[in-house]
Amino acid sequence: MSAFAACLAHLLDVVEPPVAAPEQARGWLAERNLGLVPVREPEAFTWPGPFLARLAGPDAWVVMFGVPPGVLFDPSGGKASGSPEEAYVLAPPHPGIAPGEHPYGRPGPGRGRVEAIVIATAAEEPPTTVGRAMAIAGRGLEGDRYADGNGTFSPGPGGGRALTLIEGEVLDELGLAPEQARRNVVTRGIRLNPLVGARFTVGGVECAGRRLCEPCAHLERLGEPGMLRALAHRGGLRADILTGGEIAVGAEVGA
Repeated sequence: MSAFAACLAHLLDVVEPPVAAPEQARGWLAERNLGLVPVREPEAFTWPGPFLARLAGPDAWVVMFGVPPGVLFDPSGGKASGSPEEAYVLAPPHPGIAPGEHPYGRPGPGRGRVEAIVIATAAEEPPTTVGRAMAIAGRGLEGDRYADGNGTFSPGPGGGRALTLIEGEVLDELGLAPEQARRNVVTRGIRLNPLVGARFTVGGVECAGRRLCEPCAHLERLGEPGMLRALAHRGGLRADILTGGEIAVGAEVGA
């Protein structure tokens, strides 16, 4: 287990987090209503609670605590030293929900369907709707920017990068076309937020919900003014594709 994973295990009282570095932890933490908030000036940071810090060395992660801070937990047994070169605070995106509790409810027994499939061949290119698309495990939809590694989201497979979904009911309420939301799959008849942390299927394709697909300033810049506020907490779902196959309009969606 990496020093970073050992520090997370210490903070969250879990056996062995399946992550080795901060950039791998985003989706795993989001399933637990947690996120990593980067510290801008780690060497001068103080906090009256525990936080993750990397001292000198590539894997010299420790848990620090206090004002001024000291080392609370050191997986290396005291070998790590120096001032923090990188630091993160663990914080919940939804403060009213305790970490570890499912923030969005549990998946219901019903099943929805695919109402539209949207792909864009390159970052910031206008999306188009298609009747069907091949889902590639660990990558995304064939022909889409994220499957080809040229989307605006951070590169690399996994961690909710492969597939994005949004509820058609939300688009109806806001008067948005499927292309305007820039999500891959528009669903109808199923709530997507409870699929965070759950496995579900889109037709015969097995997926894993990783975190909400929250809106951002980039989406608002490419779309309509006010989209960020209108889509907060209902901008859809980010998922990994576990098994590939064809997704078609009309296919069932459910846990």
